[in-house]
Amino acid sequence: MPSLTLHALTAFVAGWVLYRVYLRYAQNAALVVVPGPKSKSWLIGDLKAMFATNGWEYHKQLMRDYGAVFKFSGLLKAPHLYVYDPKALSQILSKEQGVYEKTEDFLVMNGLIFGNSLPASHGDEHRKQKKMIGPVFSPAHMREILPTCFSVAYKVDLAAWNSRVALELIGQGAFGYSLDTLVEGAHEHPFTTSIKNLARSATDPLLVLPRMYLLPPLSKIGSPRFRRLLVDIVPWPKLHAIRDMVDVMDSTAKEILGQAQKSLEAGDEVLKARIGSGKDILSILLRTNMLASEEEKLPQGDLLGQIGSITFAGMDTTSNGLSRALHLLSEHPEIQAKLRAELQEARKQRNGDDPEFETLMTLPYLDAVCKETLRLYAPVPFLLRRVCADMIMPLHTPIRSAFDPKQELSEIFVPTGTTIIMSLIGCNRNKDVWGEDAEEWKPERWLEPTKESVVEAKVPGVYSHLMTFLGGGRACVGVKFAQLQMKVVLSTLVENFTFAPGSKEIIWQLNGVIQPTTKDAAITSTGHRQLQLPLKLTYIEGDD
Repeated sequence: MPSLTLHALTAFVAGWVLYRVYLRYAQNAALVVVPGPKSKSWLIGDLKAMFATNGWEYHKQLMRDYGAVFKFSGLLKAPHLYVYDPKALSQILSKEQGVYEKTEDFLVMNGLIFGNSLPASHGDEHRKQKKMIGPVFSPAHMREILPTCFSVAYKVDLAAWNSRVALELIGQGAFGYSLDTLVEGAHEHPFTTSIKNLARSATDPLLVLPRMYLLPPLSKIGSPRFRRLLVDIVPWPKLHAIRDMVDVMDSTAKEILGQAQKSLEAGDEVLKARIGSGKDILSILLRTNMLASEEEKLPQGDLLGQIGSITFAGMDTTSNGLSRALHLLSEHPEIQAKLRAELQEARKQRNGDDPEFETLMTLPYLDAVCKETLRLYAPVPFLLRRVCADMIMPLHTPIRSAFDPKQELSEIFVPTGTTIIMSLIGCNRNKDVWGEDAEEWKPERWLEPTKESVVEAKVPGVYSHLMTFLGGGRACVGVKFAQLQMKVVLSTLVENFTFAPGSKEIIWQLNGVIQPTTKDAAITSTGHRQLQLPLKLTYIEGDD
C-alpha cells in the first residue's frame, strides 16, 4: 500500500510539472511580443521580488521601464502579466469579468479563512450574496451609525490607535459589538490581533508560492477534518500561526452572530439596548435576510462568513489609509492647518456639536485629503486574476513590441491560464491619466475641475476615477462605510491634535496591504516587524 501511495504521489507531481512546463511554453509563444524584465530565476521567476515586503521599489522600477502593461516571470519562468492600463482594467473588471476570475488559490484561501463569503465566492453565488449585502451599506444606513462612529473616535488612545480604533469602528458600527475598550493598558482582543496579523502572514514570501501552487490541489484531498489533521501535524510554525488566527476569528464571529440573532429574536426593546441601538450593519442584514425569499436568503454559514471578511477588508482601508494620511499631514503642516480650519469652522456652524452626516461627507478639503491619500497610497496595491478563456485585451495607451520598439501594440492576445497582476496603485499613479504630477500628494487637485485625461481614460473604479475600491461586479460593497470611518477619525484627530514627524524613520511594508513600521521595530511571534507609526502629537487647548 505505501508503495502504491508513493507511486501515485510521484505520478501526480510529475504530471503537474509537465503541465506547468507545457503551459509555460504555450503562454510564452502567445505573449512573446509583450515587453518585460529578464527573469530573475528559472525556478521562481520574479515572484520573490514582486511579493517581498520591500518589493514596492521593484514595482515602481518596472512601471517606469515598461509602462502600463508588461510581462514578468512566475514559477518555472511561466509568463504573467502586470496590468494597470485603464482600458485593459475595464475589460477585466467590467466588460469581461466572467473571463478574468479571481485566482483559485485566492478563492480557496478566503474560503478556508472566512468561510463562504463575498471574497470566497464567484459567479451566481457572488451575485446572490452581493445583492443581499450591498444595500445595507447605503448612505441612509451610514447616516444612522454616524453617532456610534464618533463615540468610538473620541476614545482613541493615540499610542495604538491605528488598528484598534479601526476594528472598534467596525465592531460597533458594523456588528453592534465591542472588540476593544480603547483604554490605555488594556489587553488587545485576540480577534484584533488575529485580523491585524493575517494579511502579512498569508502573504509571507515563504508562504506565497505554496499558497499559489499547492493550496488549490491540496484543498481537494480528503475531508475538512482530514485536512485539519494534516495542518496540525505538519511541522511549520508559520502555517500553525495562521491556523490559530483563523480559529480565533471563527469563534469570535460565531459569538458576534449569535448575540445579534438572539437580540433580534428577543424583540425591539432588547435590540435597542444593543450597541448602536440595533442600527448596526449586521442587525440590518439579519432583518433583511429574514424577509427575503427562500431562493435569495443567505444560509447561516454565509452570514457567518461575512463577519470576518467585512472586518478584514474594512480594517485594511481604514487603518492603513488613516495611518498614511496622518503621516502625510505630519510632513505637510500647511495642509494640516488648512484642514483643521475647515473642521473647526464646521463645528462652529453646529454650535460645537459634531457635524451631521451630509456635512461631514461633503467638507471639500477633508474630502480632498482623503481622496488624494487613497489615490496615491491605495492600501491594497494590487490583486490577482486568472484568464479563463483566450482574450484580445485592448489598451488605452499602446505599448512597444518586444521584437521591434518602433512597433506599437494597441491590443494584445492573452491566452487561457495567464495570471495577471492588476496594479490598483499603478493605475492611480498613471501619468497618462493623472498628468506629470501623478506621483505627488496634492489634495488641491480635487478642488479643481476633473482633467479631461481622467474623464477620457474611463477608469472602471467605483470611487472617483480611482481603482482603490475596485470596480464592476467585484467593487467593494463597503466603500461608503470605509469613507465614513476615515473621515470621522481623521476629523476628530486633526481637530484636537497637531501632528509632526517623530524621531524614527517610518517605512511602509508590502504585506498584501501596505503597513507602517520602523527599522528598529521589535519582531513579533509571527516573525514580522511590529506595526507602528511614531509621530509627535500636541494637544490643542480649547478656548474654554
